[in-house]
Amino acid sequence: MKVHFIAIGGSAMHNLAIALHKKGYQVTGSDDEIFEPSKSRLLKYELLPSQTGWDENKIHDGLDAVILGMHAKEDNPELKKAKDLKLKIFSYPEFLYEQSKNKNRIVIGGSHGKTTITSMILHVLQYHDIQTDYMVGAQLDGFDVMVKLSDDAPHIVLEGDEYLSSPLDPRPKFHLYKPNIALISGIAWDHINVFPTFENYIEQFRIFIEKIEKYGKLVYCEADETVKDLCKNNPRKDICLLPYRLSDYITKDGITYINFYDNLYPLMVFGEHNLLNISGAMTVCKQLGVTEDMFLEAIGSFKGASNRLQMLAKNDSVAVFKDFAHAPSKLKATIHAVKSQFPRRKLIAFMELHTYSSLSKDFLVQYTGSMELADEAIVFYNPAAIELKRLPYISPEMIYNAFDKKNLKIFSDPEKLKEEILKQKQDNAAYLIMTSANFGNLDIQGIANKLTD
Repeated sequence: MKVHFIAIGGSAMHNLAIALHKKGYQVTGSDDEIFEPSKSRLLKYELLPSQTGWDENKIHDGLDAVILGMHAKEDNPELKKAKDLKLKIFSYPEFLYEQSKNKNRIVIGGSHGKTTITSMILHVLQYHDIQTDYMVGAQLDGFDVMVKLSDDAPHIVLEGDEYLSSPLDPRPKFHLYKPNIALISGIAWDHINVFPTFENYIEQFRIFIEKIEKYGKLVYCEADETVKDLCKNNPRKDICLLPYRLSDYITKDGITYINFYDNLYPLMVFGEHNLLNISGAMTVCKQLGVTEDMFLEAIGSFKGASNRLQMLAKNDSVAVFKDFAHAPSKLKATIHAVKSQFPRRKLIAFMELHTYSSLSKDFLVQYTGSMELADEAIVFYNPAAIELKRLPYISPEMIYNAFDKKNLKIFSDPEKLKEEILKQKQDNAAYLIMTSANFGNLDIQGIANKLTD
């Protein structure tokens, strides 16, 4: 098979390219910009394009498939030539489905927690040597790539993103996978640029349920009222509903333990949102033949997915965490987790408004109360990002009023933010740095080291 990737540098795209290369496919690709870690990883597998930019000469009638990334535009010259030659053009979710039509497809959906739940399932299956293919949105310990495709694994576990599939296909990615087992972790309005109302956003999950294969299974978090109502009242009578809830647990000396029939199982992760994620992952794994005891034995060594409450640095009285949190519900859950884990430490939380939704004037009010549990709260935003996304102007006053947090500090200059973070250096503190970007290219790890030296 000869496959060409248009926009090979994307997070999911470059991992799929590597997976197909390892499967024996002949893979080529193009992109107009490729950043780390994609660049180094493509270079390692000799898949990095020799030069950046689009080259229609790479498109020819000998190709079996062209895979189109979201970064490409509709007027892309390679895409135009592929259409002219009537080649098979796939979005990456379409191609993943084609590769897994004969497998047991497990799809993890939800506004939050889907990367972590997918990662937990993969960790447990690998621990017990249960073969599975997968696609997950974060780098995991013990996994070389974020996508694996094989001919012999009976299962495939897919993180089910609700964002659009490609420039040619406006369907949410998770509508294309047709799960045998589906999970919904929670629903909190996001992607306002695509789903302008909460009702429209919920509808995408309703369609996701409709796409479950006949006699399939739907695992859902009954602690989320929106999810509970959607799943219990769905019209499908042929699918099996499997609710999950928060497990009993205790926290002692900074370690969280699951209390299962009076047996305590220590964890390397913490927070009620992660305990809910564990319950969801365990419910899925039970459908794959993993007993509760097997699951709990394995989950104790799960360190978390990259950038999900990731420990950057610590000493005897200070801990610094980084988290991907950017949506209001994620901020609340992550701040609550750290505050609960370190109740006697001062919690200093920094977050970046970076996504289209978070920088949207009409969406800002959703952040009301999201940082209330933090002892000190700081918000960073880049006015240039607002201009780049062609959004209406937002002022510091608008951000302050939206968050409704007393003494909230707001920065738009990364160097001044860095000064503020280092000024907050103190003992008996927990620092929580939350972003889906990088605070204007600040060296976050370097700052974390200074906070703990």
